[in-house]
Amino acid sequence: MKRGEVPKQGEFDEIISMIDQARTRALKAVNTELIQMYWRIGEYLSALCADSAFGDKVIDEAAACIAQKNPGIKGFNRRGLYRMKQFYETYQDDEFVTPLVTQISWTNHLLIMSGARSIEERHFYMELCAKEHYSKRELERQIDSAYYERHMLSSGKPMAEAVSHNVRGSILDTYVLEFLELPNPYSEKNFRKAILGNLKQFILEFGRDFTLIGEEYRIQVGGQDFYIDLLFYNRALSCLVPVELKIGKFKPEHIGQINFYLEALDRDVKKENENPSVGVILCAGKDDAVVEYALGHSISQTLVSDYSLCLPDKELLQNKLRELTELVLGNSEENAE
Repeated sequence: MKRGEVPKQGEFDEIISMIDQARTRALKAVNTELIQMYWRIGEYLSALCADSAFGDKVIDEAAACIAQKNPGIKGFNRRGLYRMKQFYETYQDDEFVTPLVTQISWTNHLLIMSGARSIEERHFYMELCAKEHYSKRELERQIDSAYYERHMLSSGKPMAEAVSHNVRGSILDTYVLEFLELPNPYSEKNFRKAILGNLKQFILEFGRDFTLIGEEYRIQVGGQDFYIDLLFYNRALSCLVPVELKIGKFKPEHIGQINFYLEALDRDVKKENENPSVGVILCAGKDDAVVEYALGHSISQTLVSDYSLCLPDKELLQNKLRELTELVLGNSEENAE
């Protein structure tokens, strides 16, 4: 550029590059601190639970203490603290993860812990995320498509297909925003929370026979914690009714998940004089709403008829779900403006 000339826009690309690189390094540093903090908290809680006669109840007390002393901080409720403990206990003796653990977002760690069924599969997806900088959506797509199994069957293929992404998008997830107490646009988490809150009241008022047992109701299977969005008891049917809300289109695996919950509830929670549980799957999206009921294999035809009379009509629930979706999305757009 000659002296006295106005710089052209392309001549500032170097500055833009400096800014982007600095922001990426800063985000990586925040993610590293976040993961290390979760690991230390998980280690502390694991030791505390092992030494305490009350076991996991210690975590409930810890969550209550944090909520009292830091009411504005997010991610440290009972569910969050259990996940930190699970994170530490899953990898505490696993030397493979040491160089990878802070290279992956907390959201992706949670996806791998819940979606992988073996140590080898966890290692595979962790290495994949660290190498490809996967976002949550990209990792979900690979896990849902059984990429690990397909890779094992054709080991001659490259480790992962190329995807378009950026490092900022793979690291800057909800947990980083909450940790830094930064403003967050209306997220899927808030969307689900708003719909579930309204839906809970609607179901409680339907026929007056539903009683709420709990939100994010925890069940344990094989030493792992799982959480049901809403768990009701229906007095007319004398059975448990778990309700799961999914954002987006209906997927076949949703049936598998609710059936898994039904088996766990009937085995560990249901009383002998009660009937088998029945599940409700709700899928809320911008374009449509889907409602499906799931019944256990042991349910007789007589009970099926009784259930159909006492449960909310599918069309009624679908209309309510559409109404709530439009309402929540409308409010979020107004807040964004």
